[in-house]
Amino acid sequence: MKKTYLFFIGLFIILSASASVFAQTSKISGKVTYSANTPLHDASVKIVQLNQSVSTDTEGNYSFETVAPGRYTIIVHVEGFADAAKTVVVTANGAATVDFQMQISSLNEQVTITASGTEQSTFDSFQTVNTLSSSAITQKSPASLGEILENETGVYKRSFGVGASRPVIRAFDGDRVLVLENGVRSGSVGSQSGDHGETVDTLSAERIEVVKGPATLLYGSNAIGGVINVIENDENEPHNGFRGYLTTLGSTANKEGAFSAGGEYGFRNWLFRGSLTAQRTGDYQTPIGKIPNSATRANSGSFGLGYYGTKAYLSGNFSTSIRRYGVPFGALFEGGEEPPEELFGGELPPAPDEDIDLRQRDYGFRLSGGFRNLNNPFLSGVQYNLGYSDYRHKEIEIEDGEAEVGTIFDNKTFTYRSIFEQTKYKKLTGRFGFDGFNREYEVNGAEQLVNGKIKQNAFSVFVLEELGFERVKFQFGGRIENNRYNAENPEYLDRSFTGFSGALGVNFGLWKGGALIVNYSNSYRAPALEELYNNGPHIGTVTFEIGNQNLQAERSNGIDFSLRHQSDRFRLTGDVYYYGINNFVYFQYQDEDGDGQVDIEDGLPVARYEQEKARFLGAELRLDATFNKYVSGFISADTVRAKLADVDQNLPRIPPARIRTGLDFRYKDLTIRPEAIFAGKQNKTAPLETPTAGYGIVNVSGSYTIARQHFAHIFTFNAYNLTDKLYRNHLSFIKQFAPEIGRGIRVGYTVRFF
Repeated sequence: MKKTYLFFIGLFIILSASASVFAQTSKISGKVTYSANTPLHDASVKIVQLNQSVSTDTEGNYSFETVAPGRYTIIVHVEGFADAAKTVVVTANGAATVDFQMQISSLNEQVTITASGTEQSTFDSFQTVNTLSSSAITQKSPASLGEILENETGVYKRSFGVGASRPVIRAFDGDRVLVLENGVRSGSVGSQSGDHGETVDTLSAERIEVVKGPATLLYGSNAIGGVINVIENDENEPHNGFRGYLTTLGSTANKEGAFSAGGEYGFRNWLFRGSLTAQRTGDYQTPIGKIPNSATRANSGSFGLGYYGTKAYLSGNFSTSIRRYGVPFGALFEGGEEPPEELFGGELPPAPDEDIDLRQRDYGFRLSGGFRNLNNPFLSGVQYNLGYSDYRHKEIEIEDGEAEVGTIFDNKTFTYRSIFEQTKYKKLTGRFGFDGFNREYEVNGAEQLVNGKIKQNAFSVFVLEELGFERVKFQFGGRIENNRYNAENPEYLDRSFTGFSGALGVNFGLWKGGALIVNYSNSYRAPALEELYNNGPHIGTVTFEIGNQNLQAERSNGIDFSLRHQSDRFRLTGDVYYYGINNFVYFQYQDEDGDGQVDIEDGLPVARYEQEKARFLGAELRLDATFNKYVSGFISADTVRAKLADVDQNLPRIPPARIRTGLDFRYKDLTIRPEAIFAGKQNKTAPLETPTAGYGIVNVSGSYTIARQHFAHIFTFNAYNLTDKLYRNHLSFIKQFAPEIGRGIRVGYTVRFF
């Protein structure tokens, strides 16, 4: 009897405890709408900390039924809309309601997948991230990646004409900024030369993310300055039916016309995706005339098929890009004439008798997949990517209507990457993995900078961990990377570099919605192939390049302070950063004959790759404020100084200080956004570099949306350089000859189906 009595007491205690635990669970629910409370169905709603996702029903409702008490970040994603994130505190036995009003366009995106390798709020990210939505891309000039991103905080444009512009992050350029497509290396040679552009199809992009500061732990030594990730699609969940878009746009100052269409059709667990883009621009107009041979044209396509199951998913994609663009005034450098150092004033220089065009083509294949919901004590998921790119561009010399191929660049790249997500253990989360690439590079023709094929092989292993407490979070990790160069030509040295990169970040919660993030990084970068082996006249760098096969690996020590605040009506991100780089690779101009003048070869100054200690010091500010439901405003500012430390010499093409400010007027589905951009003069220049004057320009952009439950019509416009200001980009290789675009207007129309 006593044993029976004790048994029932024990059973009662167990059941009571179980009921108590069950009672501790809570519920999170809400509704996702856009425009005038139009419901969004099949929107993906995710609790980041629990890695749980649900989809909204036909009325836009969602619900998480059993959620433990705690503080969570909820992210909503719908293709074509600006991602949204909110933080909610769930109490025991409570029910939290979190509604989302999605926007076709937004002042500032809130979600990133690039910074940490997994989806998270940009406010929670340890690194500072800029993002652009698809509608923001349409309003800008999508002729090249640099044109789109040039006015984002901390991001600038290096250019040799419209078609060849490429982003610069915090004054880092070239091989120090990594460009990705859907998280995979693009495979182009845009990093090595000012006249080489990127082949990414920006009009089909869902969004573009810019990670500022060293991202070497996840992406390798080429990301010592930052990462640009052009994301066409990052969904790995199935849906039924059709989603898609159709976009057209036109512009006056460069006679631009573009068309892009894409979509995906889901049936059960299968998804078929495809996109096509065609774009043309003419020679662009400036306040003092038209820039000859600045026209561009591009055609791109992408097709893919994927299977998305509960535990595993697999997707394959084939893409192609064919482009041709002019290199304005390129023949002045090619023709053996020494270009003038001074800027032309109120007139353009005479157009050269010969034109130089670049014709690019890139074929790419990508296989991606993963495993999830593994219920494993060690691993919660696995992601993997394989990519192959076959890139070629030809430099075409045109004289008297006759076209001749001058130089051919071939670059074939195979990339692989795998990330293992750890199962959360108490306060610890993280991921680890490996990646690498094999590259085969060859140049033939008049501008043969290397003789014979050169193969580059890279392999890395990495780990990134996060330890989270209520008010403080820590992030730490490391990466070991090996880069090997093997040359076909026996005159070249084979080189091998192995280095370690490490980082530590601390995120302090200061007040509700406020945080201070401090990051320290110790990053390694192997010398680029071009820095080691190039030898010959190179228009794209406006020098006669001499490579240095004895270069050592760079070593950067950096610290970044970021103060952030986020609330319903106010958002602030302020950054101060310092990077000290040992063995920094740069051009050292040569004077072998000792006459006190830089040597000239083939009409170009002779420069050799050398190494010195360098330092970069900069600051950035981005502030968004909502005054009422009709008016909001923003201000953005950035400045950076970069010098060779020991010789007290300015580095070339360092951007001037800038301020960008504007207002955003909203009434129902209409948005109008005037803005002004002011840049200071840049007279802190390197040897042989030309200073540039400061300037101010005024733009007005806007959009109008006609919303329905299953589709939306979006009309956009951007009236740029309204005062027709004559100004020059300090980071342009041809700023002496070609000022920036004059007054014009760009209009676009997009219809989205969902």
